[in-house]
Amino acid sequence: MTNSDSRVAVYTGSFDPITLGHVNVIERSSRLVDKLIVGIGVNIEKQSLFTPSERVALVKTCVQHVPNVDVQAFSGLAVTFCRECGARVLLRGVRSLGDIEAEFTMIMANRKLDPGIETVLLMADDQYSHISSSLIKQIAAMAGDEELARFVPAGVVSAIRGKMTSG
Repeated sequence: MTNSDSRVAVYTGSFDPITLGHVNVIERSSRLVDKLIVGIGVNIEKQSLFTPSERVALVKTCVQHVPNVDVQAFSGLAVTFCRECGARVLLRGVRSLGDIEAEFTMIMANRKLDPGIETVLLMADDQYSHISSSLIKQIAAMAGDEELARFVPAGVVSAIRGKMTSG
């Protein structure tokens, strides 16, 4: 648990892989709170490229320049993880109106599960609004490293290449 006077927020997602859009949301939201915990969850509806421990390592590397960010894996409900971290704010990055519509259902469910946790939506900067982890997985085999680096941090490009050659 953390000091109840500190402003702690949790930003959850699968981050499979982390994108420049995720990094942008992390950097911007970290300025709003004393501590930001990036929670790397498991989405059973998605085919994962990286294991949870690989995703934690990649995210830590990509956000090491942001001093008030901690990265942790979790399983279960995001509101439960939020509560366990001593956070009262659940941050969600959104790219489009479609994302907002999808998040609305989750916000309502989370409010029923724990009315003490507020969800805050943070819009991705416009240059990142088209980037998704799913897109990265779709184009990785065909895109060159320079092209991939337009969507993901440099260290993630090499990690994706490693998965493609070993998998």
